[in-house]
Amino acid sequence: MILPEEKYLSIQLSTKWLTDFFNIDSQVADYINIPIFIVGLIVICFVAWILTKKLIVDTIHKLFLKSKMTWDDILIEKKIFDKLSYIIPALLVIFAVPSILREYPILSNYIVTSAMIIILLVIIWTIIALLAVFDDILSKSPVFKGKPITSYIQVLNIMVYFIGGILILSLLLGKSPFYFLGAMGAMTAILLLIFKDTILGFVASIQMSVYDMVRVGDWIAMPKYDADGDVMSINLSTVKVQNWDKTITTIPTYAFITDSFKNWRGMSNSGGRRIKRAIYLKVSSFCFCDDQMLEQFKKYALIRDYIVQKEKEIKKSNSALIDNESNPVNIKSLTNIGVFRVYAENYILSNPKINSNMTHMVRQLDPTSKGMPLEIYCFTYEKEWEKYEVITSDIFDHLLTIMSQFQLEIFQEPTGGDFRSLVESPRQKADVPPLYSQS
Repeated sequence: MILPEEKYLSIQLSTKWLTDFFNIDSQVADYINIPIFIVGLIVICFVAWILTKKLIVDTIHKLFLKSKMTWDDILIEKKIFDKLSYIIPALLVIFAVPSILREYPILSNYIVTSAMIIILLVIIWTIIALLAVFDDILSKSPVFKGKPITSYIQVLNIMVYFIGGILILSLLLGKSPFYFLGAMGAMTAILLLIFKDTILGFVASIQMSVYDMVRVGDWIAMPKYDADGDVMSINLSTVKVQNWDKTITTIPTYAFITDSFKNWRGMSNSGGRRIKRAIYLKVSSFCFCDDQMLEQFKKYALIRDYIVQKEKEIKKSNSALIDNESNPVNIKSLTNIGVFRVYAENYILSNPKINSNMTHMVRQLDPTSKGMPLEIYCFTYEKEWEKYEVITSDIFDHLLTIMSQFQLEIFQEPTGGDFRSLVESPRQKADVPPLYSQS
């Protein structure tokens, strides 16, 4: 076993040829030996790093690329082993410098401490990269699909940075890590203020995950933040939503706990997407159906059977009345609005793109100043927005167009042209001469 004194003598002998060649004094030579060996150590560390990278890291990369697993490809993509290769030169410095600079303990201590800090930084760097690997793997896993994995990874990143910072401070100042932990207790209030959004976001992420409130890919609507689109990502502090106009809205994560929002996931998972739209009809256009109207309605295949059946029921009911012809009030008859309501419902059910297994109806709502709303309520098989709008438009195009065949009118507020026609019409009929005409 070689003692430190013997190592130092061997170092002096190995550099004696330099002092003899340049005729340098022995005391000056001691100061020359230090930079020579430091430069030599740097060269050795560089060679060790190259050998580690070429022999070990490249070999591991080749083995991982040949495997059929995907997680090892992510390790290569994140350059985990490239980062670890920096530890080898730092270890050489830690073990070699105390022997080389035995006569200069302060300088030796600074260099060794710097090397240890480098190792800590490399370890922190590697752990952060590993957490990013876990984030990629878990996010692509069907088990964790839609879960806010990124939020938890970000919390672990903060913990790694916090612990790493304490260890680096303890090395620089020569204090125990517990000393800094004790000092941090007095700064709790300041830390809570600084990391308020982070803490709120972390708590919100846990609640969102436990109650399955929001997932990546969900269609949400949050009017307060003008957000209406698909969730792109969920992290510790923000949730990104891509709106339908391709803009991106960033919402604080804790806002999903404190504010209300609409999640359309239930619609996506169900058997259809709801149509709920009303047509406003003029009440003055409602009337009883005469024989001519009923004969016309019998030509429509969708309500032919309904008209025939209702005529039998009405005839049977009216035959029991004593004076049914002299008093029309006592006579039962169909109305154009009632027949049209049945026609609209049968038309919806005849559409193969409407899910008849889900709730479907055509109902009358409370009359308003704009007329009586006739609401169409049903569900389409198609959930995609564009296809859904096409189906809805086709239904209402037909109903609005055929409504005149039932002698029904749609309410429309009068425009300036309507008032102008009312004013000009009497003048044209009266054929009044010009105001300043001469006889």
